[in-house]
Amino acid sequence: MYCARIGKTAELLEVFSPRKIEALLSMFETQARDEQLPPPTTAVGAPWRAWLFVGGRGAGKTRAGAEWVRALAGGFCDYTDAPVGRIALVGETWADARDVMVEGVSGVLSAHGKWDRPTWEVSRRRLTWRNGAVAQVFSAEDPESLRGPQFGAAWCDEIAKWRRAQETWDMLQFGLRLGDWPRAMVTTTPRPLALLKKLMADPANVVTRASTRRNARHLPPAFLQAIDERYGGTRLGRQEIDGAIVEERADALWTRDMIERARIDRAPPLQRIVVAVDPPAASHRRADKCGIVAVGIDANGVLHVLADATLPAARPAEWAARCVALYHEREADALVVEVNQGGDMVAAVIAEADASVPVTKVRASRGKYLRASPVALLYEQGRVRHVGAFPDLEDEMCSFGPDGLANGASPDRLDALVWAIAHLALSEKTQPRMRRL
Repeated sequence: MYCARIGKTAELLEVFSPRKIEALLSMFETQARDEQLPPPTTAVGAPWRAWLFVGGRGAGKTRAGAEWVRALAGGFCDYTDAPVGRIALVGETWADARDVMVEGVSGVLSAHGKWDRPTWEVSRRRLTWRNGAVAQVFSAEDPESLRGPQFGAAWCDEIAKWRRAQETWDMLQFGLRLGDWPRAMVTTTPRPLALLKKLMADPANVVTRASTRRNARHLPPAFLQAIDERYGGTRLGRQEIDGAIVEERADALWTRDMIERARIDRAPPLQRIVVAVDPPAASHRRADKCGIVAVGIDANGVLHVLADATLPAARPAEWAARCVALYHEREADALVVEVNQGGDMVAAVIAEADASVPVTKVRASRGKYLRASPVALLYEQGRVRHVGAFPDLEDEMCSFGPDGLANGASPDRLDALVWAIAHLALSEKTQPRMRRL
């Protein structure tokens, strides 16, 4: 049976020329993940103007861009009705465009087999295919170089790093005017760049997302383990691994840099630990979250954020059980519970879960911003550490300004953090009307 299969395979191989065999083996479509292939249309069924592939480092963005260029130049039927004769390749700099987009291990030349590889004229900064299609290479440092040429398609790499992003993009748009469907592909690791956010929000465009982990089969396991251990959950990791845009508002009490400076891997011996709770006012699915945060203080008065166990809207018995579990897990000294919403009922619910847990009830009569300000000052003074990463909590911290969170939601995680730190470190004089009951 095995010999018969070998014989049949040999017959099939005789039918194909070496060129055809190489072409079949190199077909990107047989190996690509779904997000590496261009979507056919926008959500409303219209042809898209720009396809944004936003992902982490090593997520396969460059390979997807190179294969897209290859398919357009070659007139592959799943990509285009006819070969696109003029294509722009725009990189952060000329060197980046050459080293990554053209000559890189995942660049345009590597995407081709030796039989269909275009001619690369370095001095003229262009690729030329046998069918006459041409791709010109440009640098985002020189937007004016895009004034004059015209194209049917463009591949823009790492747009979030372009120094003159808006100006370069604008010049490119004036040149995208050939054919029935002039369009651009953008491959980038995201940053909170105004242009990128505007393009991603435009309904005329489509957005694909992918994390570094999605491309695991093409990456060394030791590399993935190392970056996860070192950067997982941090601002840099969320941006460079998860491919997320990490926002920060200008008037927030906390900044990303402030939090990153506070980050450590493990806590020293702690003198006291508390679990603070900001209970929701209701338990239906649209209710606020139940903020639950554990914080400890060491012998030098430095505070250490240990855990964020915040729950989505839940019944009182559920969040009480979570609070009690974290209290025992961290061997805490007390539960600090805000009772503005539930009064004595809050303490009673916790007592039902475990009557042995000591509860300190606190009540606020001033706004959240005033309560949070002295806690933010402790961060500025270097007196708070984050033991690990708490992405959701840190998002709230960097989105919290005088008018609350930028999205209008309730800062439940942040409230719990403020109560815990205030209980451990702030004197009555520095707490604006935050009273123990």
